[in-house]
Amino acid sequence: MSRLDRVSVLVLSWNGRHHLETCLAALAEQNDPGVDWEVLVLDNGSTDGTAEWMERAYGRDPKIRLVASPHNLGFCGGNNRLVAEARGDAVAFLNNDTRPRPDWLAALVDAYRAAPEDVAAVSGKIVSWEGDRLDFAHGVMTFDGHAFQLDFRRPLATARIPQAGAELPFACGGNMLVRRASFLAAGGFDESYFAYLEDVDLGWRLWSGGERVVFTPDATVHHRSSATSDLLGLYNRGFLFERNAFLTAFKNYEPGLWERILPAVMLTFLSRTQTLLVENNPGGSTFRIDPYAGWIANTGPSPLSAVPPSQVAPAAPPARPPWTPRHVAAKWREHGPRELLRRGLLKAIGRGLPPPAGPAAPAAADYPRIDDERTVAQLRVVHYLLGHLDGAAAARAAVQRRRRRSDREIFDRFPPYLVPTYPGDQALFDSPGFQSWLPAGLPLVRSTLPEVMDFGG
Repeated sequence: MSRLDRVSVLVLSWNGRHHLETCLAALAEQNDPGVDWEVLVLDNGSTDGTAEWMERAYGRDPKIRLVASPHNLGFCGGNNRLVAEARGDAVAFLNNDTRPRPDWLAALVDAYRAAPEDVAAVSGKIVSWEGDRLDFAHGVMTFDGHAFQLDFRRPLATARIPQAGAELPFACGGNMLVRRASFLAAGGFDESYFAYLEDVDLGWRLWSGGERVVFTPDATVHHRSSATSDLLGLYNRGFLFERNAFLTAFKNYEPGLWERILPAVMLTFLSRTQTLLVENNPGGSTFRIDPYAGWIANTGPSPLSAVPPSQVAPAAPPARPPWTPRHVAAKWREHGPRELLRRGLLKAIGRGLPPPAGPAAPAAADYPRIDDERTVAQLRVVHYLLGHLDGAAAARAAVQRRRRRSDREIFDRFPPYLVPTYPGDQALFDSPGFQSWLPAGLPLVRSTLPEVMDFGG
């Protein structure tokens, strides 16, 4: 049994006043959870009048406190700020674009109190706004640090929903109760993430630190999926997903296993980057060229051998004879001193004269031009990781110092998934070469996107 005297419900909002109106009204209708509780709302650098509206609507309510930040701290930094302000023994993270059911908080509190002391966090259930489809009940992690909400958008009648008390690898950051002391001891949310996968990272750290995460289906909230995250833009979110996935793997894999899984993680990232470069950008096919396959060094037939004669550039004109005193005198008589000097200066600075009229040379090679936003986001990940290696290494060291449970014990419960997700993944994952890079003995669940989530909903 875990003691719990007070809970702080934490709601982060960035330009989401219209969501808060519904969320806070639902919190006001909560059944008595059997503990003292408060609500903290962070106005996370909003420009939609959130703070002013909060003062008008809830300024006299002693249960609700407004915390303001002049700029957007991100999901991670913003929630860490709220945890620092919280007075509860446990904190309940709740997305602002949700509508908790009246028994939501009481269900979280009951599940937490009934759990053994080693349970640090309880995750609730998230359903669609209409209540007919699943948003989150059980998460799965992939071998390279990504994660999925299992059966996301699948009808509740067919979705796989764990039993009460079932263990989860991580709790969803939009509906979870966590012991405040455990959250802080584990380092809180990693603020370098800004947003996304921070709950996966936290869950792995709680488990490796010797604690556990469990599920309660009774703590249900309705969610407007992606209502807040859409404000970031699709490709900016892609940057966060790719970067944070790599950081999650880097920080949390235990020594010995990380060195063995790293080649497969890196190959997957490189394959996805290469596929984006080739398939999404003008001239991207030039990245496929092997320069030694007939292009240079006489290693094979010249690529021009396949070009029709009509498209071959005409032979260069014969070289001009070297300038001699007699040649200069002739040019002097032909052009005069002023024109001869002008022509000489033009040649000296490399401009030359307009070429004589004649057959046009073929168009220049179609060199690649990166103008695809998703590719740019992927390359920005590379730049970020190279520029923050030392900080990531320090974070990894801190995680490993707290380790009390091996990854083998964790993966026996929650084996990592191998899910082709991006263009090119299927061919890569099916290749014997890639499979030879996967560590022997690592339990993997091979699955597909349609098996993991429902795209029809």
